[in-house]
Amino acid sequence: MKADLYAAGNATRIDGPLLFLQRSLDVGLNEAVEVSGADGRPRLGRVAALDDDFMTIEVLETTQGLALSETRVRFRGAPLHFSLGPDLLGRVYDGVGRVIDGGPPIAAEQHLRIEGLALNPARRASPADFIETGISSIDIMDSLVRGQKLPIFSGGGLPHDSLAIQLARQARLRGDDAGRFSIVFAGIGIPHDTAEQFRTAMERSGVLGHTALFLNLASDSSVQRLLTPRFALTAAEYLAYERGHHVLVILTDLTNYCEALREVSASHGEIPSRKGYPGYMYSDLATLYERAGIIEGRGGSLTQIPILSMPSDDISHPIPDLTGYITEGQIVLDRNLHRRGLYPPVKVLPSLSRLMKDGTGRGFTHEDHPDLANQLYAAYARAVQVRVLANVVGEDGLTETDRYYLRFGDQFEREFVAQAARRSLEASMEIGWRLLAALPAAELHRLNDAQIAKYIEPHHA
Repeated sequence: MKADLYAAGNATRIDGPLLFLQRSLDVGLNEAVEVSGADGRPRLGRVAALDDDFMTIEVLETTQGLALSETRVRFRGAPLHFSLGPDLLGRVYDGVGRVIDGGPPIAAEQHLRIEGLALNPARRASPADFIETGISSIDIMDSLVRGQKLPIFSGGGLPHDSLAIQLARQARLRGDDAGRFSIVFAGIGIPHDTAEQFRTAMERSGVLGHTALFLNLASDSSVQRLLTPRFALTAAEYLAYERGHHVLVILTDLTNYCEALREVSASHGEIPSRKGYPGYMYSDLATLYERAGIIEGRGGSLTQIPILSMPSDDISHPIPDLTGYITEGQIVLDRNLHRRGLYPPVKVLPSLSRLMKDGTGRGFTHEDHPDLANQLYAAYARAVQVRVLANVVGEDGLTETDRYYLRFGDQFEREFVAQAARRSLEASMEIGWRLLAALPAAELHRLNDAQIAKYIEPHHA
């Protein structure tokens, strides 16, 4: 590995986290560098852009104190790597993989590039198997499948941070692989108090023991923010494909990541696209999302739950819009449910899991799970329509059947969607059957006679 050193005076400009240099060496894009000034302290960075005459260095730490005449850059001759070992879990890291919990550095077993593994698409296996989150509206209606990428679309002020903590604390595999389940949790561009909330919640619940926690603060460099999910996903790939773990990666908030991408792109002088975001944001997000999956011949798997807050609750905003094209569904949080004090405020109708069929039913959850989910969805959709009608004609103008649906909709939100504690899959299913029993049996078109006799009629006794 070469260690070429620029002499003082090659730096031409410093603009925020960007350092501009005259080019006199043969270097590569994304090559790791160390930037030092008069204080001698090395600052990690990488080559972000270059041409025949100049190059741009992204400095991952503050550039305060750097003077053009005294700045030196050492090139490592290789892209950024993350040193990983079997003691990875149970530790807290900053956005670029440095231990910040006061303990010793982890003993390195492998050094992996943070851009991810080069995967042969033909070796990708189809996502399968069920991950229980303990949240009824997800487990029953929009089931999370091992190897899937299922984002959560939230909004400013909605409790996605609490939901992220809850998912980390409650998610588990059912069956023989339950003991090999691990969490990689990355907070991206979060305030200091939120970072402490994440850390404290993990420690007190005991989840930190099988979790790798990455915390990138809002005060950190925007360039560092772009690398945080890549370091986290590199750790997850190591756990999944080298250690045989089934890893759930929770990334929050991807909107902060995209804002940093826009900021850095503008600093580079790149031509903006929709709402000022770079035109390559789709492919950039894909480099993160597509690292989820299952590889044939490897014992583990990597499942993703990226969380993003939609600006102005606009689901057509470029960030959720592009995310929806890459991922396999979405969980949408609802501001109206939140205002009514219902938690978690999952908006059931626009939420979906496109891979739900591959992880539910016989052999995965319960043979009647898919039919229950379909019937609950159909009944709730009818209840929402009846609410609109009731606003026009009044409740007195509704038919008796419509009044059943109106009551069902309210009970479904209060008793099924909202919950105060973790629920097992069986408990969630039981609540679903009980709520459906309040409707006339003739309205349960997605259940067969045997299911009605087994699950609905006992509630009438």
